[in-house]
Amino acid sequence: MAVIDRTTPEGRKFYAELKKLAELESYAGFQGGVETAKKREGDQIVDTDVDLLDVAAFNELGTDTTPSRPFLRQSLDNHHPEIEAFLKDQIAQLTNGSTTADRIMQQTTVFLRGLIQDEIVEGDFTPNAPSTVKKKGSATPLVDTGHMRQSVITIVDKKGRK
Repeated sequence: MAVIDRTTPEGRKFYAELKKLAELESYAGFQGGVETAKKREGDQIVDTDVDLLDVAAFNELGTDTTPSRPFLRQSLDNHHPEIEAFLKDQIAQLTNGSTTADRIMQQTTVFLRGLIQDEIVEGDFTPNAPSTVKKKGSATPLVDTGHMRQSVITIVDKKGRK
C-alpha cells in the first residue's frame, strides 16, 4: 500500500527545526577555568588567582562568613512570567517560520544572561557588612569592579556534548 505524504515543504521545515531544537541545550552563567576574578586595590582593579566560577558560587550559596546572595536562582524565580512570555513568543516565531532552532537557543541564552546581569545589580540581597563597605565603598553586594556581571557567558551546544 502506498503512503501519501501530505506534509508541505513548510511543514517539513518546521518538523526539522523542532527536531533540531530537541537536540540543543543552552547555558547562561559561569564556567570554571575560563576567567579569574578581579579585585579593587585602592584605585586600581587587579586580577586575582581565584576562579570567577568560585566567586559566583560563593555569592550564590554563601560561605561561613558571607550570606547567600542567590542571584542565579532569583534570575529565574523572580522573572518566571517574563521567561514564559519570551519562550512562547519564540515558539510562535518558529511556528510561523520566522526563526530557527539555532536562533531560538541563541536568543534564549542572551535573554537569560540579561536577567542574570540585571539581578546582580538590582537584586534584593543582604547589604555588605560594614567592613566590606569600608573596603569597597558601597553597601551594594555583588557589584564592585563590575567584572562578574560583565563575565556572564552563554553557550549553545548539542545535548550530551562534553
